[in-house]
Amino acid sequence: MEIKKIRLILCLIFLVGVGVIIGFFLNQKIGKKQVIVETKEEVVDEESVVTKLVEKATPSVVTVSIVKNVSDVFNANPQNVERDIGTGFVISSDGLIVTNKHVVVDTDAKYKVVVGKNETVDVVNIYRDPINDLAILKVNKTGLIPVDLGDSDKLKVGQTVIAIGTALGEFRSTVTKGVISGLGRGITAGEAGMESERLDNVIQVDAAINPGNSGGPLFDSNGVVIGVNVATSQNGQSIGFALPINLIKTSVDNFRNTGEFDRPYLGIAYKIVSKNVATQNNIPVGAYIQTVATGSPAEKAGLKTGDIITEIDGQKITEDEATLIAKIVNQRKIGDTLEIKYVRNNIENNIEVKLEKKQ
Repeated sequence: MEIKKIRLILCLIFLVGVGVIIGFFLNQKIGKKQVIVETKEEVVDEESVVTKLVEKATPSVVTVSIVKNVSDVFNANPQNVERDIGTGFVISSDGLIVTNKHVVVDTDAKYKVVVGKNETVDVVNIYRDPINDLAILKVNKTGLIPVDLGDSDKLKVGQTVIAIGTALGEFRSTVTKGVISGLGRGITAGEAGMESERLDNVIQVDAAINPGNSGGPLFDSNGVVIGVNVATSQNGQSIGFALPINLIKTSVDNFRNTGEFDRPYLGIAYKIVSKNVATQNNIPVGAYIQTVATGSPAEKAGLKTGDIITEIDGQKITEDEATLIAKIVNQRKIGDTLEIKYVRNNIENNIEVKLEKKQ
């Protein structure tokens, strides 16, 4: 027994000794130092995400101001009146800024933008999109910080959004947060004394969008712009709308290539016929044409008021695809041809429409 115990102890000593020797040589190979790696866990909460986004994005957001010569009630002593009216955001370091067309609709006025905290820069040129509520302002300033543009086709209802703008034309760099409440909305937007405009495929949000926010960026939680704030509902609370950024990217690309907003258009105003209305009136589901613009591609192709478009480029128009026509036209180029299937007097017809530039 004593011999067995001695052998066991010797075996244990041998194993421990081997371990010490192996450890010694391993330590020699790594420079006779033990490397201790410490891991630090960073906790990221929603508040820190928003504050970091705002800190990064705010230098790229500008305030748009109007300068107009105004006379008093007696038409004497005319003077320049300057006030903040909207928002914009930088898309290139050499001085291109995006805003809404309705922000700079007065062609007799002059405009300025406020960059950073208080630097005022004159707008030297304005390019207004004839179709979309979009304008590009050119200022003679370089070194601006452009925003990153996202992909509005990948948006989902419920995701977080942040708007930055000059709320009420008074409070610069105002930040509001909310979620996407709906996608693919169609609205009619306009202000008192101004012509109303039909906007299709817009983003609905519950973030506060106030007068003065128009033309400002709508960010996602990654800090990229996914929309341009354009309108708010006067009949409800927390209902705002933004143009999808992919529409803006297409327009900006056309502008950079041509120096103009060469956008194709079809030339119709329409209303979607729902399943219930279709059943009650024995007509197909589709886009009921309310008006056809004179000289438009639609008129040249033979479309008339009262026609119901049921398919465009092989895609059926349904209640769920109420903005399909606008989507497809916005994705095409001038000179492209669309295949349209429509119903007139219960007879189905097929035509081709060649898209043109709006004159």
